Amino acid sequence: MKQNKTVSASFMYMGILFCTCLIASNLLESKILQFGSFTMTAGVLCFPISYILNDCIAEVWGYRKARFVIWMAFLMNFLVVGLGQLAVILPAADFWKEHEEHFNFVFGLTPRIAIASFVAFLVGSLINAYVMSVMKVSDEGKHFSRRAVVSTLWGEGADSLIFFPLAFGGLVPFRDLIKLMILQVITKTLYEIVVLPVTIRVVNWVKRHEDTDVYDRNESYNPINIFQL
Repeated sequence: MKQNKTVSASFMYMGILFCTCLIASNLLESKILQFGSFTMTAGVLCFPISYILNDCIAEVWGYRKARFVIWMAFLMNFLVVGLGQLAVILPAADFWKEHEEHFNFVFGLTPRIAIASFVAFLVGSLINAYVMSVMKVSDEGKHFSRRAVVSTLWGEGADSLIFFPLAFGGLVPFRDLIKLMILQVITKTLYEIVVLPVTIRVVNWVKRHEDTDVYDRNESYNPINIFQL
């Protein structure tokens, strides 16, 4: 197997979808869903997909390319949030005034929630990719299903542990905060398990199509080395 130093079409497709899912999940966070006695944000519909894509990229192309995509998604999300904040600040046309409140509700993220979301995503995604990479080397490429689930648990656990206290600490009772964190991790991990058969087929197809299966031996796991492919 060869280790590509260039960016392939498959890598670009997954990277673009990864960025799109992250941006969409932040916009969907403004709606709260109710399932019986359980509540969660609508972001849960697509945010787990980003972790599945993270697993695929780290598995096929290695930690280095996964790190690059994670940082690109982070920066693109920052750009969208920044442009959204600018649009909220700028004056609306007179005939648009009645719609302004709804627009501001979706795009007017409070700085606290925006910062919490940025930090949680970055840390959680990098941990997810790191665990995938290290486990692949130690497993000698076997047991993809196990490392996909374990990496999601670590990544989502770190994400929730950072996001909820930063975003809602002092606003939501501590017991409810813990429940939200646990429910978020369990829901997203179950999501990963349910779609695992699809993930496995996608990973295997990409490996064959790209003739690539990277093992991160002697890899630098420096999380801020964002320009190295």
